[in-house]
This record gives sequence, structure tokens and C-alpha cells, in this order.
Amino acid sequence: MTIGDRVSVQVGRGVLSVASGLILVVLATVGYTLPPPFDPTPLRVDPVFQTLPPQPPSELRYVPSNRQITTRDVTVTAEDGTPLGATIRAPVAPGRHPALVFVQGAGPGVRGEFTTQAEWLARAGIVTLVYDKRTVGYDFMKRDFGLLARDALRVLRELLSRDDVDPARVGLWGVSEGSWVVPLAANESGAVGFTVLVSAPNVSPMRQVTWALGEQLHRLYAPSGVRELLIRAIGAVDADFLRYDGLPALREMRQPVLALYGTRDPSIPFVESSKALTDALAEGGNDAYTIRYLDRADHGMRFHGGPLVPDYLRTLANWVLGLPGTATPSVHIAGATPVQRLEASDVPAAPWYAGGTVIGLTLCLAVVGYVVGPVAEMAARLRGRAAVAEAGVLIWPPIRRRFRRMAWTGVGLLVSVVAFITLLVLFSVNQAGAWPAVLAGWLVIRILALLMLLQEVTGVAAVVSGLREGWEPSRPQSFAIAGVLGSTGLLLVAAAYYGLFSFPW
Repeated sequence: MTIGDRVSVQVGRGVLSVASGLILVVLATVGYTLPPPFDPTPLRVDPVFQTLPPQPPSELRYVPSNRQITTRDVTVTAEDGTPLGATIRAPVAPGRHPALVFVQGAGPGVRGEFTTQAEWLARAGIVTLVYDKRTVGYDFMKRDFGLLARDALRVLRELLSRDDVDPARVGLWGVSEGSWVVPLAANESGAVGFTVLVSAPNVSPMRQVTWALGEQLHRLYAPSGVRELLIRAIGAVDADFLRYDGLPALREMRQPVLALYGTRDPSIPFVESSKALTDALAEGGNDAYTIRYLDRADHGMRFHGGPLVPDYLRTLANWVLGLPGTATPSVHIAGATPVQRLEASDVPAAPWYAGGTVIGLTLCLAVVGYVVGPVAEMAARLRGRAAVAEAGVLIWPPIRRRFRRMAWTGVGLLVSVVAFITLLVLFSVNQAGAWPAVLAGWLVIRILALLMLLQEVTGVAAVVSGLREGWEPSRPQSFAIAGVLGSTGLLLVAAAYYGLFSFPW
């Protein structure tokens, strides 16, 4: 009779089922009660945004973009000595021209990202400069928007030194995260004559990320539990920049502002963002703003990540070339009517027991627990102490096989969660046909969590049964028992916090 048979006889499958069910209820309760609540409410839309007037025809008129241009690569040295590679494109035409600097959004921000736009605007009569974002002092966890603003001003000086640039019409263009950088730079230097904000969140990075996450999951038909898992994970991220408030900088801006938004942007709460912009500028007494919503444009002013929407470059060029006359438009907000479902809400900071440090320590302890048993046994063999009591010869091998399966299940769950999050990120870019894979991935994760629970219960029962039969575990075996059962227990509690045992599925 194997140890599995002994478990069934001495403990009984009914008892194991009841124990598993009770533990499952406890773990589900943990998932409901411990994490801070997060429940975004439907957005109450300001009447101004419910029906927008169309853009004035003068903003959409044809712009010739066939001029010859010159292209020059330069290197600008930032204040800390970091070299910033840049490319300047300028129309070959007499006189002085308006000019703008492209300030990147989140990520590596290489200058090639803006080649199409920079060349088109240069051929339309605007000097453009694109540069590589710094890699020193900027990473996933730490972002100094003030430092990035000073970088933008450094490269702006490169344009001001040119004879073909009109110093009264030199501005900064910022997209997404860059729209937190541009106002800081504009307030620091009077050399900034105008600003262009493309897909500007105007809410904290945390609120933007969580809103975007909800929208992406909504489009992917993901179960509600997926959102809960990811929101709780975001709450554990300890990065100060996520709570950044860009409104004070907007209130101080005095330059003319052109803000462009897309009605198909899944990355920012565009209605709230434009309302926050108008309120901040009004509080600062700046009435020189133009807000335009472009139909079907996404976060990058493109059709589903493909070609740029036609109205984008025409609107931008006509506004910049028409300055200072275009700074005070006849209608401040116009274009396609935007629709935003939910408010952008802050994610509560995770409690201490769910912070990034504690979660990292939990995972490390789990990994150590899974390997300590085999390491201890190997050390015992090398020392010639592998002999065990007669009872252990029969009882330990099946328990050891059970523990190996438990370890593989725990590792498989961790790998599945990481793979699932990666899957969501990839599908957030191209969502066609993604929902079956999302549902299947979520089902795999939940099944592995339940399997891990069952293995923990039966593993404890097997050890108890062996002890009742007189088995006296050796020291390496004791290490293995404590390590595997303890590690799996830690992972079960962590999985419970992240909602893997909550209902509905």
C-alpha cells in the first residue's frame, strides 16, 4: 500500500475535500478583505464635451509639404555631461521660420520614432529637432521630469543659435509623458514661445496607467479578476513619479497651447485630461489655448498604430505657421466628440504586507524553500549520512515525489502569471482576436492555483499519516517538509491577496 493509499484510509477523501473547501473559503475571504478597494465610477461628462463643434476650415486647409530640406546630425551635451544625439531638419528657403523640438513620451525615446512627422513639418516650412532621450538617470522606477525638461531646453538652444529660426516662434512639442515635461521647461525659460501637447494625460501617471489598464482589459473582454490582480500589483509598485501632479506646472504656463487628442486613444482619460487642462489654464489666467479632438486617432495620432490621421499634421502645421494669430482661436475646443466611460481613479497604496519589498521577500523565500530539501539531501549523501530508518524507506519516496510536483506547480504558477501579463501587454497593442487567449490564460492560472491548494492539503495529510506510522524524518527530510509546505503556503496567501481564489471566476 502506497502512502497515497494510506492518506485515503487514515484521513479519508471526504475529510480532505472538506478541509480544501474551508481553506478555499478562507483564501477567497483574504482576497476580498485585505486589498484596498478600487472601483472606478462612471464619468459625469461636462456639457462642453458632449457635443463639440467641428474644427474651423482654416485649421484643415491644405499645407504644401514639398519643399527641399536640409538634414543635420548634432550632439547636445546635457547639464550632467550626458550626450544627446539630435537631428535638425530645416526647409531650404530664405528668411526665418518657426521651429519646434520633439519631446518624447515614456520609454527609450529614440529620435527615429519621429522621422515621418519631422520631415513632413520641415517640408511644410517648420524647422524641427528630434533627439534621443537620455538613458542615464531615467528608468522604469525612477523618472525626473525636471531633468528631462532641462534636457529639452538644452536642445532648444541649438535651434535658437540658427540664423533660419524665428526666435519668437520656437516651441516644444510633447507627447504623452512628454506633456509632463514640456510645461516644466516652458515655465523655466522665456525662450519657449509656444507648446504643443499631444495625448497629454494631465492626471497623475498612476491614474493614467490604471485607467488605460481598465480600457485595455475592457477591449480584451478580460474577466474582472484580471483587473483586480493587475491593480493590486500596481499598488505595490513603489515609484514616486507615479504620484506626480502636473497641474501646478500647467497653471504657471503663459505660452500659447495647442492640445491634440484622439477619440480612439486607449491610453489616457482624454475627456478628464482636457478638462483638467482647461481648468488649470483658466486658474492661471491663460486664455491662449486650442484643444482639438481628432476622429479615430489613437495615442500616437495614428489609425490603430498605423499611418498618421490626415487632420493631425494639417492642424499642427496650420497652427504653428499661423502664430501668433492662431494662439487665440475663435473656438477653444472643437473636433470629433469624445466618449470616456469611467473616471480615472488613483490606486490605493498597498499595505505594508503587500508592498513590493514584502512580495519580493515572499517569492525569494518560496524559491529557497523549494530547493532547500534537495540541497540538504545532497549534502547528506556527500557526507555519507543517507541512511534512514526502515519506516522512512517506504514512506519518504512517495512524499518526495509529491513535493516535487508541488514545487513544479508553484513555479508553473509564477511563470504563468508573468507570461499572462506579457500576453496582455502584447495584445494591448494589437487586440484583434485576443480575447480567447486572454480567457484561456486566466483559466490556466486559476486552475494552477487550485491545484496548488489541493497539493498543499494532501501533502500535509501525507506527512501526518507518515508520522502516525512511526516515521521519524531525517534532518534533510525535515528541511524538505518545512521548505516545500512553507513555500507553498506562502504562495497560497500571496495568490489569495491577488484574487486568484475569489469568486466569480
